[in-house]
Amino acid sequence: MAGTEPTSVSLSADPRYRVLARKYRPSDFDALIGQEALVRTLSNAFGAGRIAHAYMLAGVRGVGKTTTARIIARALNCVGADGTGGVTVSPCGVCEQCVAIAEDRHLDVIEMDAASHTGVDNIRELLDGVPYRPAIARFKVYIIDEVHMLSEKAFNALLKTLEEPPEHVKFIFATTEVRKVPVTVLSRCQRFDLRRIEAEVLETHLGRIVAQEKVHATPAALRLLARAADGSVRDALSLLDQAIAHGGGVVEEEAVRGMLGLADRAVCLDLLDDVLKGDTTAALAILDEQHVAGADPIAVVEDLLQLTHWLTRLKLVPTAGGAAVSDAERLRATTMAKRLSMGSLARSWQMLLKGLGEMRMAPSPLHAAEMLLIRLAFASQLPTPAEALEMLSASKTGIDQQATSATDDAGGVIAAAAHPAAVARPAEDDRSGRPSLPPLARSSMPAAMAAAEADLVPSPTKPETTAPQSFVEVVEMAIKRNEALLYGHLMTAVHLVHFEPGRIELRLAENVPPDLPQRLSRMLSEATASRWMVSVSREAGEPTLQEQQQAAKAARLDEVATHPLVRSVLQAFPGAAIERIRVSDPAAAADAEGDGEV
Repeated sequence: MAGTEPTSVSLSADPRYRVLARKYRPSDFDALIGQEALVRTLSNAFGAGRIAHAYMLAGVRGVGKTTTARIIARALNCVGADGTGGVTVSPCGVCEQCVAIAEDRHLDVIEMDAASHTGVDNIRELLDGVPYRPAIARFKVYIIDEVHMLSEKAFNALLKTLEEPPEHVKFIFATTEVRKVPVTVLSRCQRFDLRRIEAEVLETHLGRIVAQEKVHATPAALRLLARAADGSVRDALSLLDQAIAHGGGVVEEEAVRGMLGLADRAVCLDLLDDVLKGDTTAALAILDEQHVAGADPIAVVEDLLQLTHWLTRLKLVPTAGGAAVSDAERLRATTMAKRLSMGSLARSWQMLLKGLGEMRMAPSPLHAAEMLLIRLAFASQLPTPAEALEMLSASKTGIDQQATSATDDAGGVIAAAAHPAAVARPAEDDRSGRPSLPPLARSSMPAAMAAAEADLVPSPTKPETTAPQSFVEVVEMAIKRNEALLYGHLMTAVHLVHFEPGRIELRLAENVPPDLPQRLSRMLSEATASRWMVSVSREAGEPTLQEQQQAAKAARLDEVATHPLVRSVLQAFPGAAIERIRVSDPAAAADAEGDGEV
């Protein structure tokens, strides 16, 4: 039996391969994209010989801070192809100085990473070589990256040298957190803020690179990569490198979308449209489909945030959108923007923004995203504040009309709010001599609506012309001023101990809020424009007004039951009970109106 020979695997990887971010790093100002203001300022300064001794380059990651610092170092030290050149904004790239700087081996261009060399000893070691002239170059250039990471003592050690360096020394600082750099350092530098690269410029730049690399890439795929880079050239090139490897040398939209975990913009429009229509079933189905397809729920919500912002801009500026938006997407988004109100869009933005923070802390981002979509869908059906006020105003009008036409049996809070003088008027009982007030706690939906409406929209009241002369008048005043909750407590849970104009003593039941005396004093003071003292006593006091009312009703029933005719009727119909007393005298009927059914 013949033995099997081992299979040899040949690797065709080029050990000299460099990633795109390094391969296409600009070597002069002409290749630096998106920083026209910086290039123009430095070109004019170099041309006029006004070269500063220190530069501060600030900007987000990957916009070209370190690259710009190296280009400045070349421009300062370039001697030209023939070795006779001077300071120039267009370094040749072929002289010994330019080549050595490009290969990071120049003796007089010293780079230091402040993120790993933060201490004062590192700065002192660096500054030890400042007094000595350059070995082979025109200027000795110190490039300090992430300078904001230096300690306070390190910054202090740098200040004096930075303010008055030797003529042959130049400092170039780069930072992503310019606010963390002490103002004493900033004031000694010329500051340049490198801007984010626009998505359209990045897309064009990526198109040139794929053409040079002979890679097939669709414009839609490059647009996705440029948008995902968020203004960073280095991030865009790194993503392009990854997309080329992911697609086997072909960069297409679907492959890039799957690599980035993004959802299709058209699908996101469908999702946002369903959510804002209140269709939770369709919205959750779309989210599940995107999650199964590999989309990150956090990325989906970020896309919804971006779409909400875009729709808001479209509502204000119909031409908003840019070249990265197709005509079909713009047409659909414009239609949605016209249909949605500004309040709905603003509310959606706030809820999405808050929900995104919750998703990043949640154990399951998918579950948090589903709950967020459900909240958005239900919130989309809620009225806006203007609509709520309009509905409340219409409800108030209907309640007032209903209260005006109410019969004697309607009673309760609506009649008290609409006609307090007619319902809350005290009535003297013939036998007890106690005042009788209308009962508040008559359960009905219109009464509850009227009480809620009175709490939400209190009607303006004027001070009373005369102060109340009895506790009964105090309770009447509470219902006149739409203090329904206070009225209920005064009727059912307060025992009067002493009353005189300006001073009241009460005993409170267990279920009464402890701040009731303060609320009552404030109401009386506002109503009468005079000071009222309301204190709490431990004495028993009188029965509550509700107990007095019930006693008066019981007395009236006993009195009617003794009438010979009523007694004979009760005897003729065993088990019968007196349910209502009707008085034929109009004056007596007015007094009995508040009693309702007994």
